Amino acid sequence: MAARTILARSVALALAVCSGGAWADQFDWSAYLSGEHSDNAALTTTNPISTNVIAPGVNFSYARQGSVFQANVAGNLEYRDYSSSVLGNQTVAEINGQANWSAIPQRLDVTMQDAAGVAPVNSLASNAPGNQQQTNVLAVGPTLHFLLGAGMSGDAELKYINSYASRVDQFNSSRGAGALRVFRDLSPTDQLSANMELERVAFSSSTAGSNYTSYALYGRYTSRLAKLDIDASLGWSNIDFTQGASQSGPLARLTLGWRLSPRSTITVDGVYQYSDAAQDMLQPTNISIGGELVPLQPVTLAADTVRGGIGVGNVVISSDVYKERQLSAAYSFQGQRFSFSVSPAYSKLDYVNDVTFNQASRGVGATASYRLTPDKSVSVFGTADRTTYDTISRRDRTYRYGLAFNHQFTSHWSWSASFARQTQSSNTAGQSYHENEIFLTVTYKR
Repeated sequence: MAARTILARSVALALAVCSGGAWADQFDWSAYLSGEHSDNAALTTTNPISTNVIAPGVNFSYARQGSVFQANVAGNLEYRDYSSSVLGNQTVAEINGQANWSAIPQRLDVTMQDAAGVAPVNSLASNAPGNQQQTNVLAVGPTLHFLLGAGMSGDAELKYINSYASRVDQFNSSRGAGALRVFRDLSPTDQLSANMELERVAFSSSTAGSNYTSYALYGRYTSRLAKLDIDASLGWSNIDFTQGASQSGPLARLTLGWRLSPRSTITVDGVYQYSDAAQDMLQPTNISIGGELVPLQPVTLAADTVRGGIGVGNVVISSDVYKERQLSAAYSFQGQRFSFSVSPAYSKLDYVNDVTFNQASRGVGATASYRLTPDKSVSVFGTADRTTYDTISRRDRTYRYGLAFNHQFTSHWSWSASFARQTQSSNTAGQSYHENEIFLTVTYKR
């Protein structure tokens, strides 16, 4: 599936909920033209390739909160033209969207989710242009809401899920998922639920490994207070392979959002569960009964703002199931002139079948920006990551840091200039590199 096909699918997702005057809601877009110079675009240890890149792109976002249609879609499409003939030109897309149609208000909803992005083909090699592919995960299906008595309700869900990668066939799959949930309102702000989920996974490629069925049974508690959000789940899950031994273990998820003040927030996110790449890409829907979009603020690593928004993900694109242990946090401060964020993270993945990618990662990201005048600002950013692959005795240390200047010279037009340096040191031959990048971007915002 080419990037243009992924974009068309996601634009269709937005259009599907834009009938009935939805365009009167919030639709924003911007177009940009970025010029880049890199002294090692292929991220190689020796014989670096120096190249210039011209990258036009478009960002868009759409949000709607209505009684019948609800939507939240954001996307970025970019074309990259490399001056070096060694590197092939690219069209890349990143989309994250969800939409909901209340076919029978308070009774029957039809939801759609789509997540598209760029991921490495070989996760053990550098994220060079030749080692990138487009991925997409789509989920669609109905949800039936029913009442069980005072303060109690239930949901019955069915979903079809499709996962696709443009270069790794083993990731491609068709999935059928069902869930039964019972909710108990403890107070206007607190809710307790019992959840039973089943998913059947069938891979398209004969080399992808065993198909499987997953089961999960867990309780979930949510609380949304004036300054604190809590979303906690605890239960058990089981993976039943058609070929091979089954796997089972505890399931735990926790998200905390604490608004310390109108300007500063802390979020904490942790999971202990069995998962795979497609499930990690497609997060659970944030559309609740009654059609209200009320997501908890996700934990996001410090953003690298110099590329126009499309980066390469760190998920291993494969069919394998893994045990995931992840803990991350973020602190952000938004002042009138000064803003700052820092986000440490830890994760450990233990794969069930191919243990080559068993890994433990630690990292931290930080950004700081200062508004010089109402229309000019400067910022600095940095990330540091350490990844250890136990099975193959490999250790990588990766750093990226830089600074940027932005000038909003009219209500619609802005330009920015930035410099970034990234390095990786590895005990594996051929996997250490360093790169310097210079960016100049002109943006028109609607």
